[in-house]
Parts: sequence; structure tokens; C-alpha cells
Amino acid sequence: MFGWLDNLVRYIVENIFNISMDTRLGGSVHFFIYDTVKILILLSFMIFIISYVRSYFPAERTKKILERFSGITANIMASLLGIVTPFCSCSSVPLFIGFVEAEVSLGVTFSFLITSPIVNEAAFAILLASFGWKIATIYVITGVVVGVIGGIIIDKLHMEKYVEEYVYQMKVGDVDIVKMSQNERVNFAKDNVIEIVKKVWLFLLIGIGLGALIHGWAPQEMLAKYAGPNNPFAVLVAVILGVPLYSNALGTIPIAEALINKGVGIGTALAFMMAVTAMSMPEMILLRKVIKPKLIATFVTITGIGIVLVGYLFNWLL
Repeated sequence: MFGWLDNLVRYIVENIFNISMDTRLGGSVHFFIYDTVKILILLSFMIFIISYVRSYFPAERTKKILERFSGITANIMASLLGIVTPFCSCSSVPLFIGFVEAEVSLGVTFSFLITSPIVNEAAFAILLASFGWKIATIYVITGVVVGVIGGIIIDKLHMEKYVEEYVYQMKVGDVDIVKMSQNERVNFAKDNVIEIVKKVWLFLLIGIGLGALIHGWAPQEMLAKYAGPNNPFAVLVAVILGVPLYSNALGTIPIAEALINKGVGIGTALAFMMAVTAMSMPEMILLRKVIKPKLIATFVTITGIGIVLVGYLFNWLL
């Protein structure tokens, strides 16, 4: 798909920068330029498409849709809506309160909260660009599965008593769903592309820069030995290391790409990425405003185990 870009960047590195592609520096510079352009192109395209779809699913409509379902169907719908619904750690508290007020079950709410930060259009675009349709599709499916199963387990544990009392007493009221014309939806998608790129470009460049350093300078033999698919503890360590960090998928996927190119297991690298995006400390701190520590610990444990299993699955399949 991007063979033309690879050839163009090679030409720039060798003939304009006068750096041989056979050197570590040449490989790193090529990685940085190629990945930056490739990711920005796919990122903008995917954000536009998903934002257009997202215009049909504001938070109020998402809440109303989930009210109609029950049982495992509700968990599946919550996870699927989590893919196309805007979510960040700053929105976790109002979304949680809105779902509780609408009497959406706790398990269904967590299916949404688990899937939404893991699976998003930006991460899908970069995975598609870096690893192809197969890995990108499995990534989406496994993210949804983790959300569905995690929500079902939380629902079966009946942990409603670990939600702060004031949440049940709040009444935010209904919000009118604004109808948009086709031109407004297109403009919404354009504005979303600009807004998201402005927010994430620094994370993106830092991640690609670190990926370029790893690509050119990290010792391949050592990484393959200690973090390769044959190390049974690599996935577990990657998830544990990812929890206290704060980044997003855009910052971690270029690093994952470079690590995989150096022999690190695909599942190990993606498990690290998913742990950072789904269980970051800022999100846990914000969720503490509405749920008690035991429920947070349960959420982190269930999600962490799910991500570890997904990591082993990727290493086994690929």
C-alpha cells in the first residue's frame, strides 16, 4: 500500500541527506520519516470516516441505545459502541454517571469503559499501516471480547455497593439529541480530524522517535531472547510495566512496531500497548471519584488478565 512512500523516503535519505540505508542512522531516519507520513495519512483518513459514523452516536444516544438491551447482548452492544464513541480518561466520570442514572447495569457500563480506550480509530489506523489487516482486525475483535467478558464478570460479582453513594442520587436529566445535516456531519468529521491531530501529534512524534531509536540501535538478539514469543513471562511483564505509564495508542504503537521488527513477540508488544491505554493511572484516579478501591482493583485485575491472555493469543497465532 505504501511502497511508493518507502521508495520516496529511501531516495530522500540517500540522495538528499546523503545517509546510507545500510547504516543504523539511515535506518532510523527512514523509519522516522516513513512512519510519520504513513501514520498521519492513515490517521486522518480513519478519523474522518469514524468521526462521520460517530456523529450518529453522541453520548446521550449511546446511553439510550444501551437502555434497550439486557444480558450479554447489552455487553456486546456496549463494547461495539465503545469503538465508535469518543472516550478519554477525562470523560470516564460523566459517562459513568450517565450510564448509572439511565439504570444501565454496572457490567454493561464496564464493557464500554474497557473497550472504548483500547479500540479506537487511531490505533486501528496505525496497526493497519504497520502490521496489515490481519493483526488490525484481530486487535479489534480481541478488544471487544475483553470488554464483553470483563463486563459480564463484573456483573456476576454484583459489585454495585462499591459505587459511591452520591452517584445513585445524582440526576443529570435528559439531554436533547441534536440532529445534524449531512454537511454538518462532514464538517464535524473534518473538525475532529484537525482537533485530534493537534492533540496527539506530540505523542505521535515521541513514539515514532523512540521507535526509530529502537529500530536503529536496540540490540536485536537481546530483545528477541528476553521479550520474544518464546519467553513465557514476557507478556505478563509487559502488562505490569504498562499500567503505571500514561500515554495513548498513538504513542505506543510506533514503539510496538519497532520492537516487533527487532524480534519482540507481537502479543507482548500489543499487550503493553493495551495495558497503557486501558489501565493508565490517570483514568484510575478519575474513576476513584465514582467507584471504590475494591471495584477499581477488580476492574484492573479482570482487564489485566484479559490483556495478558490476548498477548499470549497473538504470540501463539502470529
